Amino acid sequence: MEKKFKRTLVTTALPYANGPVHIGHLAGVYVPADIYVRYLRLKGEDVVMVGGSDEHGVPITLRARKEGITPQQVVDRYHAIIRDSLRDLGVSFDVYSRTSSQLHHETASEFFSHLLEKGEFTVQTSQQPYDESAGEFLADRYVTGTCPRCGNERAYGDQCEACGSSLNATDLINPRSALTDAPVTMRETTHWYLPLDRWEERLRSWILDGHKEWKTNVYGQCKSWLDSGLQPRAVSRDLNWGVPVPVEGADGKVLYVWFDAPIGYISNTKELLPDTWQTYWKDPETRIINFIGKDNIVFHCIVFPAMLMAYGDNFQLPDNVPANEFLNLEGDKISTSRNWAVWLHEYLADFPGKQDVLRYVLTANAPETKDNDFTWADFQARNNNELVAILGNFINRAMVLTHKYFNGAVPAAGTLSDKERTLQADIENVKQRLAAALDTFHFREGLREAMELARLGNRYLQETEPWKLAKTDMEATATVLNTALQLCADIAVAFEPFLPFTSDKLWQMLGMDGKPAWTMLGQPELIAAGTQLGQPELLFEKIEDTTIQGQLDRLARIKEENKQASWRPAPQQPDVDFDSFMKADLRVGTVIECEKVPKADKLLRFLIDDGMERRTIVSGIAKYYKPEELVGRQVVFIANLPPRKLKGITSQGMILSAENSDGSLCVIAPSGPVAPGAQVK
Repeated sequence: MEKKFKRTLVTTALPYANGPVHIGHLAGVYVPADIYVRYLRLKGEDVVMVGGSDEHGVPITLRARKEGITPQQVVDRYHAIIRDSLRDLGVSFDVYSRTSSQLHHETASEFFSHLLEKGEFTVQTSQQPYDESAGEFLADRYVTGTCPRCGNERAYGDQCEACGSSLNATDLINPRSALTDAPVTMRETTHWYLPLDRWEERLRSWILDGHKEWKTNVYGQCKSWLDSGLQPRAVSRDLNWGVPVPVEGADGKVLYVWFDAPIGYISNTKELLPDTWQTYWKDPETRIINFIGKDNIVFHCIVFPAMLMAYGDNFQLPDNVPANEFLNLEGDKISTSRNWAVWLHEYLADFPGKQDVLRYVLTANAPETKDNDFTWADFQARNNNELVAILGNFINRAMVLTHKYFNGAVPAAGTLSDKERTLQADIENVKQRLAAALDTFHFREGLREAMELARLGNRYLQETEPWKLAKTDMEATATVLNTALQLCADIAVAFEPFLPFTSDKLWQMLGMDGKPAWTMLGQPELIAAGTQLGQPELLFEKIEDTTIQGQLDRLARIKEENKQASWRPAPQQPDVDFDSFMKADLRVGTVIECEKVPKADKLLRFLIDDGMERRTIVSGIAKYYKPEELVGRQVVFIANLPPRKLKGITSQGMILSAENSDGSLCVIAPSGPVAPGAQVK
């Protein structure tokens, strides 16, 4: 039998304050967490949601160095942007704090000191990357080099963003410092480690035996880690930005961000409830839910629980960790460093008043079981075909017809027909399925059930045709419109967790006082007869093609900028001796004729005046030049290559081209006219 809890503490992963939040963060963590919390509040349950910005760690210092400002200035800026944009999207935190606060520093320091006093740490000395020029140790993110798996020359010491591989700094080929571009050396340093292996059996029992109801992606990843065997993990780092290690002589060392950040959940709760915070962390009657993305599963299911086990003092472990997978953008992985994202604060500026449209699309396409893709075409289609054509359409029809036939006052219902009784049963079934979906963190399914209410409403109006009934039977018309308006109120209740701005607007349009409650959903007389409705307003509006094209154009510009920024010259080829080089006969020729080669999209056939005769050369540059653009121009070619056949044409040489950063080819030519056949020396 499922245990009943008196209260729920919901935590959300702390976003790094080195940039704004994007749709990947929203779909993975903040929108589902807010849906769940709003649902529990609708039911009148005791629930608290805590969150905050993660303001320590290497990404912060990298951003500060890049911009020439202090880490504190970086986090002050982005903390405000993140806090305000989440608030404006309707994410209803009870507290949204930050890990640079004094309270958090005190809480994290005390946590470390308590474990140290209990003997829960080991001390290890190891070789770590070091920058001799900068005179400091390098965190993995400060080390760049060539990925040993895919050859990407700009991989980081913790991950290759090109192929997604997790790396160690020592894995990189030709590792260099991101600070000074100096070669990386290795130097000894000493750190404190949390021996996760001590807690392996307890973690195995707690997760694998005690939480088989967890999502398969979470359970599977935990099992993989446990089956591989847990190893001690460093809890300190050589860095000057973060919570200082509270040990004498530990200058220049801070708590590692993975150790420091989850303690932020505790300090945030302390900030909100200074006198009763322990009730939400140490009382067995409290249920703790961690909303995170899949990249944080190990920290919230293995590492942080081990920290709490080691601390003792009745700290409760999370009851569930409903982690989502990743959301991609237009078929490509979202990347903060590449600016490949839809940033929340920019969306709110570009689409004023459309917070719920984004919430709807991200929930409808949530990456609950596998990675999903956000596209602007899907965004437009879901708005126009679902929010406007289904939900908004039903509400508007019911409101407009009531104003037309009853001056905007809710008419009293007469005798209910089989249609009304069937509709009431359908609504009750939707309510049960909706609750089951939300209780088990299936928010995408829950949204479909909420939308089913609007589908039922449209079908009901289509079948009863009150606009025809009004010509002969006003009593029956009153019953139909009363039923439709009761369903409008049901929709306001059901959609409150998903679309809070829309729900609130609809609730007011229906003339309802107070706030909706879960028990109201499905009540046959939720709106009293005689209630005066507000003026009908469109809840949603169509989004035009030009608006979507503007967003696609922006992404195209970003993609082009990324190509330019990431371009590097190809590695130099092995040395050749001078005599070998001189064997290549490079000459200038004038293009007499140029045409496309039939059935070969990439090939052009040239007829070249080489000063002695006319020769034919086939070159693969048709994608970048029209034949008529090249006639009369001079080009550089290799004259003494053996002839070879391409598409049945004998090619007598090779035209030289240079490859641009975008992969396009540019024909090499002399800067001024020269005699055909002139040698290049």
